[in-house]
Amino acid sequence: MAMAGKTLLIELFQPFAQYRNPFTFYYAQTYPLPPKSTIIGMLQNALNDWYGHGDGHREGVEKWWSLKVSVHGGFESVFWNYQQLIKATKSGISLVRFRGRPVLWNQGRPLYGFSLTSQRTPVSQQELFNGWLYILLKHKDEEFLEKIKNALERPRKVLSLGRSEDIVFIRNVHFVRESETNSDNAREIGVIYPTYVYVKNPEEALARQEYPVYYIPIKVIFKNNGNPVRHKAEISKKTFRDVEFKPVVHVGPWKYLELKQEVTFEEYRLGEVILRIPNGKDVSGWL
Repeated sequence: MAMAGKTLLIELFQPFAQYRNPFTFYYAQTYPLPPKSTIIGMLQNALNDWYGHGDGHREGVEKWWSLKVSVHGGFESVFWNYQQLIKATKSGISLVRFRGRPVLWNQGRPLYGFSLTSQRTPVSQQELFNGWLYILLKHKDEEFLEKIKNALERPRKVLSLGRSEDIVFIRNVHFVRESETNSDNAREIGVIYPTYVYVKNPEEALARQEYPVYYIPIKVIFKNNGNPVRHKAEISKKTFRDVEFKPVVHVGPWKYLELKQEVTFEEYRLGEVILRIPNGKDVSGWL
């Protein structure tokens, strides 16, 4: 059975990545796949629309976060990198005049070039190497999806996913054809490419409790006095970063998502790539 509405596929390659898990301390664990908020951030950057009020687009904050996102793929290997992290203040690093010359300033001290500098912390950081990702997007406003497609086909800047140095190479962007989609019902869903699946109550829904669980950020809004920030210049020490997390299980590769009851799932056959997305009320790969 074919599905209604357009679905946009983004296929990309990423040599290195680190999707920081904020719930880890003394070391920096990475999520295995980019969270929804990280993906939305990359798309906002592509459209110069970071706060929903960008250059000529002004899509609005809620339109961005109402995008349905499903991410699939994986990396060749995981490695550890030992590095010094600079602890910046909430207002960020600034340029000031110190001892007669311009100096980068942080935490009331110079950042570089002096015997006494701002604080740094040596941290072991988990990183990912050599990844292929397949990102599917849905939205009721198909014109919005067209804008995203056009921005990714002809990017005006180097795009990153994760840290600023985690650049991506867009390999393919296209709307999925009707002949490439199907839907069915099953209790066991074969997952070839690793993916995130939201499960409302894992103990009641899952037949096997073997899947790692992550709390991933799915929505991030910067607010001043409860109102969304409209421009970077509005961010100050009093700005509140409002984050919504959602628990997901990480399934795959070549695993079955085994459930106690049947759920509807969508299947996308994109050449040799097969992506399956549960689409139930309490079990869903659409975030």
